[in-house]
Amino acid sequence: MYSQPTLNVVIPVYREGNHLNVVIQEVIAALEKVTNKESYQIILIDDGSPDNTWDVIKQISQDYPILKAVRLSRNFGKECALCAGLEMAKGDAVIIMDGDLQHPPHLIPEMVSIWQKSDADIVEAIKISRGNESFSSKIGAEIFYAILNQLSGYNLKGASDYKLLDRKVVNAWLRMGERNLFFRGMTAWLGFQRIKIPFEVASRISGRSRWSTLNLMKLAITGVTSFSSLPLHLITFSGCLFLTFAIILGLQTLFFKLTGRSVDGFTTVILLLLIIGSLIMISLGIIGLYLARIYEEVKCRPRYIISEIIDEM
Repeated sequence: MYSQPTLNVVIPVYREGNHLNVVIQEVIAALEKVTNKESYQIILIDDGSPDNTWDVIKQISQDYPILKAVRLSRNFGKECALCAGLEMAKGDAVIIMDGDLQHPPHLIPEMVSIWQKSDADIVEAIKISRGNESFSSKIGAEIFYAILNQLSGYNLKGASDYKLLDRKVVNAWLRMGERNLFFRGMTAWLGFQRIKIPFEVASRISGRSRWSTLNLMKLAITGVTSFSSLPLHLITFSGCLFLTFAIILGLQTLFFKLTGRSVDGFTTVILLLLIIGSLIMISLGIIGLYLARIYEEVKCRPRYIISEIIDEM
């Protein structure tokens, strides 16, 4: 065997025990089309699954010595699990994919071939359809990516976590030390030569998505606040706009007073108070989001904690 594999496949899993064996078989079948058993390794990251996922992983690892598995001490979230996998991977290239077969393994040979035969440092799979997602989820994703594009300049429409990263890209990614992780945005920020290949999101092999609306909203907020400070500048812009409006209204009021045409403006005053009060509260909320991000960063807590490791190689 080689001292280290040429190709790593990182798969974060959470409550995937029922179908994990099938997933591993399909991934191995795809890998063996482009490389031999001695030159690849599959890294499973159990993100604190409360079911039997870790027991299944331990059983599977006895049959597949090319498996390396890590169990996190609790559920840290998919982004942190991906980070753990990237830090464990030592190969010349790393493929990141989900553990529910929504990222089709049959694309692996094409991704590896493109990486080997071109100058691409990143081969990323782009969604041409979002599969069986609900209408509200699709609309929410479209709105989020449109807002992120306008605020940060990164067009992540159709982007997925299904990517092949060259070693130099992985090394660059690992030098990014922030605790608030948004993998797709971070890889877009890195740049590098990249080639995109389309794919259709398949149906989950079993079960349902663990991403709740609240979790998706948290990820969206992390993505926006991590890659753009424009919301803070919008507060300044709004303040300048209201200052201009206040000057115009003040001059109008003074003119009416001097000419003896002043009228009762109780309704106007109430409306202005409500508008300004709402603007202040929203502004404080936006500032609070950025302060929370700063607070989380300066604590410098580890992104994840490992509970157990299985390494058969």
